[in-house]
Amino acid sequence: MSLSELDHFYDVPMDLSAERQILGILIKHPSQVDRVLDRLRPPHFLDPANRRIYEIIVDLYNKQGRISYTQIYNRLRTDSITDSPAELLIPLTESFVALSELDPSVQTLLHKEGVRRLVQAADNIKALALGSKGEDFQAVQAKAQELIFAASQSGDAAGDEVKNLLEVLNKCYVNLLNRREGLGDSYGLSVRYPSIDGMTTGFKKKDLIILAARPSMGKTALALNMVANVAKRDIPVLIFSLEMDDEQLGDRIVLSELFAHKEGDEQAVTSYEYQTKLSDEQFLVTQKVFNELYHLPISIADRRGLTVPEIRAKARKFKAENPNLGLIVIDYLQLIKPPNNAARSWTLIVGEMVRELRDLAGELDVPLILLSQLNRGVESRENKRPMMSDLRDSGNIEEFADVIMFLYRDDYYFPDVAKEKGTEGLVEVIFAKQRKGATGTVQLRFIKEFTRFIEESTRQNGVKP
Repeated sequence: MSLSELDHFYDVPMDLSAERQILGILIKHPSQVDRVLDRLRPPHFLDPANRRIYEIIVDLYNKQGRISYTQIYNRLRTDSITDSPAELLIPLTESFVALSELDPSVQTLLHKEGVRRLVQAADNIKALALGSKGEDFQAVQAKAQELIFAASQSGDAAGDEVKNLLEVLNKCYVNLLNRREGLGDSYGLSVRYPSIDGMTTGFKKKDLIILAARPSMGKTALALNMVANVAKRDIPVLIFSLEMDDEQLGDRIVLSELFAHKEGDEQAVTSYEYQTKLSDEQFLVTQKVFNELYHLPISIADRRGLTVPEIRAKARKFKAENPNLGLIVIDYLQLIKPPNNAARSWTLIVGEMVRELRDLAGELDVPLILLSQLNRGVESRENKRPMMSDLRDSGNIEEFADVIMFLYRDDYYFPDVAKEKGTEGLVEVIFAKQRKGATGTVQLRFIKEFTRFIEESTRQNGVKP
């Protein structure tokens, strides 16, 4: 096939000269295969003959650890690609190509293949859009974003190369110095609850954090409180709310902030008054809270029935528009719509969704807080504090999560006992798993009518809790 025929057939960028230079160098200098093997795949070679020669080189090297001209010649003759293998190989080996040309030629093929992927993605998106008769536009948009994102990822595997211990320890030492000086990103994302931050040293980028509890324990409230605390430092946060709509979340955030406005020991605005009618003075206080919140970089996606691919597409788009995205919250796992064609057990489906969300956290380089319900098994036990086995469909959730937090309130199950003990509103935040830290329990106080968590600083029976 001539060059003009190839250009017409593929109608996409290529560089046959770079393909030939790489093959010639590898055949004449077999020791250089290691420099190329983890960076180029056969599809990087557009010419069919060149691609087959590279496939043979890769196969021989993987099986025998070495290659030679004679082995490649014999394989070409066996494959019947050409009647004269020498006509393919001699031009590759007899032309003078300096060894220094290897890396530039590899970069050329990486660039050309990257452009081809973008062109192919554009064609696929066009076909998808024109062929989506009656299909939900949001679903089509999500698929299109997934196609373009996948096409834009580098095909060069060099970024995944093995790092030696010196490189790793150098990065660890820089982090150590930053922690000593209190600089940079040496700590994770602080949620401004000292007891929680003390346990986690901040939520780490790429981590999947499970926040699980039985209904009415306050998991959504705690998540929103943490979101507001993060956003107040001008860090963008993205919330996927699969249960409440945007107005419900907005009211909760306002109500939580109203708790901080007191007149002596009395609330300036009670939750009941906020939901009914305010006096002129109360309206001014509430208006002040609204003004304080307007600038917070919090974004909410409140469409119910989202699938993981749709969540991923929306998160990628948001990250592209907001590179400083600091946190993603999803409320909650059991309301994510499963794949339509799933024929596996629900436990496996949930596990796969959790794994994909953890991958999303890693891809976008942010901590991701995933809220989850607990199963009813906790209700039948005398000790109702949550355990790992209480996670609905727990096996894979436990496996993929980096942090697992449970909420437990004594006053929910034993109100009379809690009143007698003075533990009303006391919430145990149980760290059942931390891949990068200790497990244990801290305490917060939940002001239910304001959906507000505060640090617990009171004493019970003269003993600090």
